[in-house]
Formats: sequence, structure tokens, C-alpha cells
Amino acid sequence: MQFDSMDPTPGPGEGEDGPPSAPDARTQLLDAASAIMRGGDIDDVSLSELSRRSGLNSALVKYYFGNKAGLLRALIDREWSVRVQAMEVLLARDYDPETKLRIHMAQVVENFFRTPYTHRLLLRLIRESAPAEAQRLAGSYLKPMFAAYETLVAQGVAAGVFRPVDPQLFYFTVIGAADRFFTAQLVLRYCSDTDVLDEALRDRYRAHLDEFVVAGILVPRG
Repeated sequence: MQFDSMDPTPGPGEGEDGPPSAPDARTQLLDAASAIMRGGDIDDVSLSELSRRSGLNSALVKYYFGNKAGLLRALIDREWSVRVQAMEVLLARDYDPETKLRIHMAQVVENFFRTPYTHRLLLRLIRESAPAEAQRLAGSYLKPMFAAYETLVAQGVAAGVFRPVDPQLFYFTVIGAADRFFTAQLVLRYCSDTDVLDEALRDRYRAHLDEFVVAGILVPRG
């Protein structure tokens, strides 16, 4: 699933010979940046590699995003808007808290499998941005997730199925576990027989987190 949170604004005097259609070219640039960072296990892109991968002139980065930092912010807005929305929808569903948590854990693993760079990139942008932009990013994406974990943990405690853990620390446990694994290609390359994070390994890790993280917050049965 992809979500484009920034409507393109046509440039002055743009005509038939102007830049390519804004949604198409803009999306191509974002998709290419995402593929580069995922494939390289990095949280940055070079404009030359972006041009080569997208097949577009790198000058279009300035046209659509202002600069490379604007491109990275747009990519974060696209990816994190979907995550926050999915969490809001999940919390509103008429599921028991344990089911909600297991669904969320599966979503977290899938998100990091598809775009393993997004959490690192978000933190990097917050650290390197001007205070107003840093506050916007944190307020739009981190604070809603913290609040969602508070709600989910509270629902589980009230239902008698979760232990009363600190929801913010639980957030760091869940996100940290996924983040470190899906940015571990170098560890796998030199300490294992593969560095390919494929669907089979994703599914094994999802089951592993279910067994340890989800089970760890449940009130012991019997």
C-alpha cells in the first residue's frame, strides 16, 4: 500500500513540453528512492543513483521537492501516514486486545520488510531538521504511535489479558526488535549462509516475535 500525502503543484508556465505529469514523475522518484534505500540497507540516496534508477533527470527532484531533503521528507510522509492510519483503524475495530496486538505485530514486520529504512530515516530527519519541521514530523508520526500504544495496552489491561507494562517502553521493544532485524543484512552476510531477507525469513521472524514479544505481555494463563 502506498499513500502520497503531498499534492503536486504545477510549475509556472508548464505546458506540453514541461516536466512529465506530476503524479507519475513524483511517484517514480519516491519509488526509486525507496528501492535504493531498501536494497542498500541505507537511509540516504545520491541524486545520480536516483536518476539512473528512476530513468528521470535529477533536476526533477528540485522541481517537485525543492531539494533532496524535501524528497526524503515526502517519502517519510507517504510511508508513515499509512502506518498511523492503519493503527487508528485497527484500534477502532471490534477485536479483543490480544488479536489487535498480533495484527499490529504482523503489520510492523511487514512494514520493516518492505521499507526497513523508514524508522531510521524519520529519526534522522527529526534530528537534522529545523525545530518547526522536527516538531511536525514527531507530532505527525511518533506521538500518534505512542498514544496508540497507550490505548492498546490500556485496553488489554482493562480486559485482564495484558500485564500493566509501560506502553512507551513496549513501543521501543516492538519497533526496536523489528528495526534491528530488518537492517541486519551485513550480520547475516558474514555470520550466516545468506543475506537475503525474503518472505520465508520474514514469516519466521514474525512467528518468533509472536512467541516472545506478544506472549511476554500476556497475563499468564492458569
